[in-house]
Amino acid sequence: MASSGSRSRARGSGDVTGLVLAAGGSRRLGQPKQLLPYGAATLLDHTLATARACRFDQLLCVLGAVADAVRDGADLDDVEVIENGAFGDGCSSSIAAALNAVDPATAVLVLLLGDQPGVTPATVAALLAGRGEAPLAVCRYDDGRGHPLAFARSAFAELAALHGDKGVWKLLERRSDEVVDIPVAGPIPRDVDTWSDYLAVTAEAEGVRP
Repeated sequence: MASSGSRSRARGSGDVTGLVLAAGGSRRLGQPKQLLPYGAATLLDHTLATARACRFDQLLCVLGAVADAVRDGADLDDVEVIENGAFGDGCSSSIAAALNAVDPATAVLVLLLGDQPGVTPATVAALLAGRGEAPLAVCRYDDGRGHPLAFARSAFAELAALHGDKGVWKLLERRSDEVVDIPVAGPIPRDVDTWSDYLAVTAEAEGVRP
């Protein structure tokens, strides 16, 4: 945990932990997407810089495939790294692995994807400000729901028991009456799953219409 002097607390009641998922094997892309050039560094570096700007009380990042290469190629300073050997079982396995490292003082977990560079600190701030005391909160973009997501500690046990890549969305469906949708202008930020996705996000970052 960072000291109160080194970070301002993220908005909301209780400590807030940011969790960046970056364990995927990039099967469709054919090379580690975490280390693709993006801006002045890599795709994962950009996401972690966004997470740092959110001033979370704790920042976690889950690695899995090519973890050693990512450790060598990305800036992981001030980040608590968890390695998920079961990354092939989907995002839920990474969340479960990370929950073991969440600080006991944490009241809210914010989930971010390591391959979604379009998410901004302002989006995270809006999510935390808008959730109130709701146990579950999700960003509602112009074209649907998307990350980042926020989970109160009361949901952690269910998060730990999820399976597969769609587990969190199934949890939101099961507890739909407890979910707060936070309006965010614009389309759902693009995930980088394919080479065309990568070309699109780099074009967007450069202000070029993809």
